[in-house]
Amino acid sequence: MELEPTQKAELISQAAEDRRALDIIVMDMRPVTTICDYFIICHGRSPQHLQAISEEIQKQMREHDIPPSHVEGSRQGGWILMDYLHVVVHIFTEESRRMYDLQRLWPDAEVISGHYDG
Repeated sequence: MELEPTQKAELISQAAEDRRALDIIVMDMRPVTTICDYFIICHGRSPQHLQAISEEIQKQMREHDIPPSHVEGSRQGGWILMDYLHVVVHIFTEESRRMYDLQRLWPDAEVISGHYDG
């Protein structure tokens, strides 16, 4: 059974939490763009932590037979992007998260879960 985008977002958010990702937020992108339904944004403490978060998300999604359509970036680059079609995941270092400030770039998207003041 195919998961709904909201269910995918919940599963991904929980997987990130399981790896102790920091300041996880879920943004509802539907009112502002057609590229996806949800953004999930979080950050880690180190490049290794970014990788562990990414691997846990992929592991838990594979358990539901949902592979990412695309993964790019690297832990050394400070930003890993994972595209699950309706849900796009951004895993940053804290410094990269502040620099790119995706919440500022998408101010009309509602944050439906989590909080980050950057």
